[in-house]
Amino acid sequence: MSYALHPSAARELAEAARYYLREAGRGVAARFVDEFERVVRLLAELPGLGTPTGDERRSFPLHGFPYSIIYRPAGQSVRILVLRHQHRDPEHGQGRR
Repeated sequence: MSYALHPSAARELAEAARYYLREAGRGVAARFVDEFERVVRLLAELPGLGTPTGDERRSFPLHGFPYSIIYRPAGQSVRILVLRHQHRDPEHGQGRR
């Protein structure tokens, strides 16, 4: 399986990585991106793994970082819709397809 990244999710990933780079250094930023990529690969292989959130969406947390990936299985791939900080409004990114 493969995955597709919504443009807004790509921006959220870049913003979070820049934050970790600025506030915690290159090592933490790299670990954050590595964890994101690990989870995305896992979800591409096992799309039913996350917690259902409604509207065919699922949520899966990153280990060691306060973020969750909101995604939707889409045929032979998964669509990453939102990279949401766990303290952010749960409605953030709700309209993304």
